[in-house]
Amino acid sequence: MQKYYSRNRISLFLIAGFTVFTALSYLYDLKPGKEIFATRLLPFGREMIYFLPATFILIGLVDVWVNKEKVEMLIGKGSGLRGNLLVILLAMFQAGPLYTAFPTTYLLWKKGASVRNIFLYLGAFSTIKLPLLIFEVTFLGWKFSLIRNLVTFPMIFVVSFIMEKIIRKQNFKVRDA
Repeated sequence: MQKYYSRNRISLFLIAGFTVFTALSYLYDLKPGKEIFATRLLPFGREMIYFLPATFILIGLVDVWVNKEKVEMLIGKGSGLRGNLLVILLAMFQAGPLYTAFPTTYLLWKKGASVRNIFLYLGAFSTIKLPLLIFEVTFLGWKFSLIRNLVTFPMIFVVSFIMEKIIRKQNFKVRDA
């Protein structure tokens, strides 16, 4: 437990500070603090309560059901373009906010996905998800969506290749939480 506190002392300090700020806002009737709590923290907290349990259950099932060798074969270092496309399709068909992508990213990393495919997954999840594309076409039109995707799609590949080069030099290891 001591190790946990020492590793996370800054985060715990910020959470405690925000809690004190919120309590003082209600105690002294400070409108900005009450507004931040009511309009930002509560809706975000509810959203997380809806999405995160299902995400962690699905991640746990995938962790148990999908073996490491299969992931390494499909989206590992030697997977090439086929692996890149598989990861992009995986990201496109997922729904939910971006913070649900990070547990999936960790699982892919742990199961042996290449660094390039992990960054492709994050880029695709944040920019070219199917629900996002439907929303975009409906409200902004086909032309905007097509132009944005013609710019975004190549940039996802460029960033993932650059990140692969940078991270390969770092020699990161998967560590159990």
